[in-house]
Amino acid sequence: MQTQAVSKLTSKCQATVPEPIRKVLGLEPGDSVAFVVVSAKKGEVLVRKATRIDIEFARAIEGTLATEWLSKHDDRAYRDL
Repeated sequence: MQTQAVSKLTSKCQATVPEPIRKVLGLEPGDSVAFVVVSAKKGEVLVRKATRIDIEFARAIEGTLATEWLSKHDDRAYRDL
């Protein structure tokens, strides 16, 4: 069975994970969630309860992301991906 819900972004671009989705994913306060872009063109994103590997991977690349892909040239070159 498919579960669907809608949430609105706040002024800080934060969203509440709706209760039906929290129940399906087994999310509790303090849990982390992982976002995977399935199709940028279609605006499809997979949301799931983050695993330990997700969290460790995010920490490992955290420092490298701030210096890459920040130029206007990169934005133009990769905006359609």
